[in-house]
Amino acid sequence: MPRKGILLFAHGSRDPLWHQPMQAVAARVAALEPNAAVCCAYLELTEPDFATAAAQLLAQGVSNITVVPLFLGVGRHAREDLPQLLQAAQTRHPSVVWKLQPAVGEHPELIDLIAKIALG
Repeated sequence: MPRKGILLFAHGSRDPLWHQPMQAVAARVAALEPNAAVCCAYLELTEPDFATAAAQLLAQGVSNITVVPLFLGVGRHAREDLPQLLQAAQTRHPSVVWKLQPAVGEHPELIDLIAKIALG
């Protein structure tokens, strides 16, 4: 069975501590699905970028990649930048099946969880 790739996509930051939650999500995804190849990618300010992360996943033998935007709000990066990056990746790797998930901030389960956290 072809290996599944998960690309967690976030904005990026110069602060190395900022990356810890993204890396924690990647570690949790890998723990929940040991057969998946998981990689973080960033829009700017840090590496790897989208294309590099996709290449890393493909080097691990994946045939499909699910892109998960780790954005609470759906701003320009999620609406414009990410679709352009995904289109470029599809053009470079036409045999790969690409799936774009909605931004995590659009998921009712996450909204509910944040509300519960806020309520203590």
